[in-house]
Amino acid sequence: MTEADAVLVGFGEFGAKSSEVRAKMAGRLAASVRDLLRGRGFEGDVERRWSRMVVRAPDAEGAHAVAEAVATLPGVSFARPVLAVGATRKEVYEALEALAADHPDGEEFAVDTDRVGPADRHEFSGRDLNVEGGRLIEELTGATVELDDPDRTYRIEVRGDEAFVSVVRFDGPGGLPLGTQGRVAVLVSGGIDSPVAAWRLMRRGCVPIPVYVDIGDYGGADHRARAFEVVRTLAARAPGEDLRPRVVDGAAVVDRLVAAVDDTRMLSLRRAMLVMAEAVARRDGAHSIATGESLGQKSSQTGPNLAVTDAAATLPVHRPLSTTDKSDIVEEARRLGTYDDSTLPVGCERVAPSHPETNASLESVVAAEPDGVLDAAREAGREASVEPLDRDV
Repeated sequence: MTEADAVLVGFGEFGAKSSEVRAKMAGRLAASVRDLLRGRGFEGDVERRWSRMVVRAPDAEGAHAVAEAVATLPGVSFARPVLAVGATRKEVYEALEALAADHPDGEEFAVDTDRVGPADRHEFSGRDLNVEGGRLIEELTGATVELDDPDRTYRIEVRGDEAFVSVVRFDGPGGLPLGTQGRVAVLVSGGIDSPVAAWRLMRRGCVPIPVYVDIGDYGGADHRARAFEVVRTLAARAPGEDLRPRVVDGAAVVDRLVAAVDDTRMLSLRRAMLVMAEAVARRDGAHSIATGESLGQKSSQTGPNLAVTDAAATLPVHRPLSTTDKSDIVEEARRLGTYDDSTLPVGCERVAPSHPETNASLESVVAAEPDGVLDAAREAGREASVEPLDRDV
């Protein structure tokens, strides 16, 4: 035995919940993992354990690829390609020997063991494996032990009659499995902020329903293509879920606002978009709506102005980025993989007035809006089309 033959998956924060809740959430995560395997053409059987999940892979290449892919899923703390062996000294040390065969020259190492069960369940303690395993690797490789900051860690987990031995770990996003917290309609422009907001909701167990508002001549083909591309990136982390964009034809509403409203135009546009998203949410079974807005980032996102825009909605409005600095949002977008597709100019900037209001009152905003414009926005949301992601736009 020289190569990984399984993947050990650690749960996110739900691993500390009650047994009933943990079992339900583990079931949802297992379903996501199975959907991921099918969608990417991987082979493997998924087994649920008390606080771990094991994916049996056919070979080392498959185990490595599966671990890397599984580590992208909400609810996953880590994924390791492992050698799965019997819980005996002999088999564990054979696995360590196999993994040490390619130990890089000059790299210091540590052995870290987690043994689960009563003291008399196994013929050894975790400390025994750490000490004896470390001595074995020293003899095989000539490498030096470094417990505080090793270059390589040989990880051993012993659970029941099986042990899992590994040297590679892919960190996951943690959080809660997709679908455990329902669905949220998320306004997605394709800019830097909204994909990150959607991802944060995904990490909390929500399935996002992407809502893209087509703003007509103020947007264009590139505007839509960018939005669709970032949704594709999100969809890759949501196997088995419906992340097809809901496209709202908002051109007529935007034209009316540009023609009739001056300093509070962006507030009325945001109000109209919230109404559109709310109509999609009610139609498609979402319990709330969300945006990528951050407090104070733009003139329409000051505290008073957010209160004015929220007044147009009756469902809860989530803003996962509300207190996040722009630099941190940009860094998160880079890690998520949406940044490059989010840097084209945003069409709605051309809608903004020369001197936008930063401290509006609800009364003044409503007074400036054309009669029936929010009703038109609501109807446009109800008629939103559902667009596929598997073709160019």
